[in-house]
Amino acid sequence: MATTHPDRTSPSPQAPAAPAANAASARLRKPLDLLLGAGLGKLLRSVGIGQPSAPGENLLDLADALLSVRGRASGPSLAAAFFRLYESRNEAERRRFLETIHERYPLDAHAIDKAIAQWQARRDEASGLALHAASKSPCRRLINLLNTAPDGTQKLLWLREDLLSVARDDRSAGLLAFDRELEGAFTAWFNAGFLELRRIGWDSPAVLLERIIRYEAVHAIRGWDDLQRRVEPVDRRCYAFFHPQMPLDPLIFVEVALTREVPGAIHDVIAEERESVPVGEAKCAIFYSISNCQKGLKGIPFGNHLIKRVVGQLREELPHIETFATLSPVPGLARWLDGEEAGKSPAPADDILRAEAARYLVSAKGRGNQPRDPVARFHLGNGARLEAIHANADLSPNGVKQSRGIMVNYLYDLDYIEANCFALAEMGTVATSKKVRALLDEGSEEESGGKRRKSAEAA
Repeated sequence: MATTHPDRTSPSPQAPAAPAANAASARLRKPLDLLLGAGLGKLLRSVGIGQPSAPGENLLDLADALLSVRGRASGPSLAAAFFRLYESRNEAERRRFLETIHERYPLDAHAIDKAIAQWQARRDEASGLALHAASKSPCRRLINLLNTAPDGTQKLLWLREDLLSVARDDRSAGLLAFDRELEGAFTAWFNAGFLELRRIGWDSPAVLLERIIRYEAVHAIRGWDDLQRRVEPVDRRCYAFFHPQMPLDPLIFVEVALTREVPGAIHDVIAEERESVPVGEAKCAIFYSISNCQKGLKGIPFGNHLIKRVVGQLREELPHIETFATLSPVPGLARWLDGEEAGKSPAPADDILRAEAARYLVSAKGRGNQPRDPVARFHLGNGARLEAIHANADLSPNGVKQSRGIMVNYLYDLDYIEANCFALAEMGTVATSKKVRALLDEGSEEESGGKRRKSAEAA
């Protein structure tokens, strides 16, 4: 269950070790014993923590201590002690804590009933505040206290990575409830208004550039030379959102190409031998890769804010840019086609493949009558228009496996963004260009022709 983050140390309790390593391992297995023997021990004993009865119980004991201590100065020390203990535990002990913690601190039904009675009797501000305080989740308060530890925000993200690594079907009710608390806290902390937009360049700190290489999730960056080609030329940009508590660890980043026209293949954008476009000649800003960096922030929506902020920045910096569009993969297409093509030819011609991709992006719907494809759902949900569909546009192994080589352009027409958002949200209608509608018409004619041929053969 426990995931290994690039900057995170994970224990390996099962591995054989030399005597010196065994001593270190023993210290990791009993960090609470060391804490009790140190200056922090007096504080822990004052809130009732002694020798734990079972290996997994001491995490819950420290959680008890955090919720019991009233002095603000003690909170960060206990929070730091908690994370040292948590990171030393094996997978089973971590999971036991995550599954148990929400059940250990349920809402106080008696306090809520009392607050409700006071509100019904008085209906004043004081009784309203008392009701709010009584209904506040103890788990949420614990999360806020843990955030006071050094690097507490990052450590909580890693803790949620552990939670999300449990298979969805295996997540208990307690695990799901604690995840809702974490997601609620992160939604507040990572509000787009608190985030800093920064441009990443070749002169950025090396540790940040190394993370960009590692986090790139769409078009793999093949080493430092490849990264330099993406961030240093005058016609290339890279922007990222950062949280104040994580100044060198991006939350999400977007790579932008400044071009003369909207490209139809990724090779035209990231080829080694390409010629740079003078900024004054560029007419288009192409968002060709958007990567989420923190697994623990799954479900926290700020990608749409990134696109809008970057568009605003580019319009201010380069007012002659006329077109804002993407060159995007279609990661759900191959799987959908596999289901649609059962018993059919597995390799349709390019024109038919483009028509099928159009049908998938416009008609295949998922939850809430929204587009089934995740990338389409993101851009269309932000108000973009499905502008063009290209075959043989990404012939990398991943591009062929997921998208059959198809890539698409989503166009951000600033005058129609709100209308497109409304049409998709309220009616499930995907905004499309004339080119895409022509593909849909061709696909319909091809399907009708196929049915007529089958009927003739049957006759």
